[in-house]
Amino acid sequence: MSLKDRVSEEIKTAMKAKDKIRLETVRSIKKVILEQESSVRASGQEELTEAQEIELLVQLAKQRRDSIAQYQQANRPDLAGQEAQELAILEEYLPKQLSDEAIGSTIDQIIAQVGATSAKDMGKVMGPAMQQLKGKADGKKVQDLVKAKLGNEQEG
Repeated sequence: MSLKDRVSEEIKTAMKAKDKIRLETVRSIKKVILEQESSVRASGQEELTEAQEIELLVQLAKQRRDSIAQYQQANRPDLAGQEAQELAILEEYLPKQLSDEAIGSTIDQIIAQVGATSAKDMGKVMGPAMQQLKGKADGKKVQDLVKAKLGNEQEG
């Protein structure tokens, strides 16, 4: 079942359950999918690929995380709470997030493959790391782990 179909079913379920936040969140997902589909039709593609769908969801989740941080800084726990609820709903559609250990071992493998030895090699590592971990790990977390590992390698 495509993401679009899942979201359509979820909209019906949320309407029946009168779950306002879930309904608004899944409607926003569907809106973004439809907008993206109309933009890819110009290139002859009918529907989004699974990778494109995941990329959209990752973007939406990142927006929610950024909003949560901004609302917390502005001392607006009510708005931060709503964003957190929406984020939790979005994460149901994303692939399961990897643990820090799993991300770390993937980064270790990439560092070995590309022969990275110092922080100067961060670009060599980040490209393949983000390709392999897209949708499975937060980009900021990956970046921080790569920095830490390459910084440690330099000293060791």
